[in-house]
Amino acid sequence: MIVSAWAIDVLDWIGTLVFAASGALVGVQKRFDLFGVLFLAFVVAVVGGMTRDVLIGAVPPVAITDITYFLISVAGGLIIFRWYPRIVALQRPILLFDAVGLSLFAVTGTEKAIEYGINPVMAALLGMITGIGGGMTRDVLAGDVPFVLRGDLYALAALAAGATVALGHALAITPLAPMLLGGGICVFLRLMAIYRGWRAPVARWGDAGPR
Repeated sequence: MIVSAWAIDVLDWIGTLVFAASGALVGVQKRFDLFGVLFLAFVVAVVGGMTRDVLIGAVPPVAITDITYFLISVAGGLIIFRWYPRIVALQRPILLFDAVGLSLFAVTGTEKAIEYGINPVMAALLGMITGIGGGMTRDVLAGDVPFVLRGDLYALAALAAGATVALGHALAITPLAPMLLGGGICVFLRLMAIYRGWRAPVARWGDAGPR
């Protein structure tokens, strides 16, 4: 049994709004103008899903054919641009929403890849790409080292969510349960990284040599 297309769309819209807001936050912090903030919000919100759609052959990507994604992204960017001082004070809640958005994109990205006949292992990787693609692009455009490469449990959390959905498919479990479980695992790992400092192993060697 496949999760209804309507349910997938709703989860995608929620994730789009969350990531649009995260992109707009960075744009305001970097003192971009209104166009720059809205552009960054849109790119962060859709680039992960667009990459997935192109790779699985779902072209043109839904973010291009369905104007809903554009409108949601613009709305999220405008909200941040207008009420940034109030919203930025809610730093921890924002990180929580980002974790939720990551989990939503990871599980829906994996499920959509499976529906298009992609091998479950590769579908999990595509789910991870769906979740982290926007954030990586945001950081590059803002002139920062991508957040997902700095040891935080971000890409790994998204991969865990995608792997859970893929495993559920391999075991012929109704998709909804693995999606909920995978999303929960992703949020849990992100919260542990935020509040407990959990990190992935970091290379001990760099420009300064062994430590």
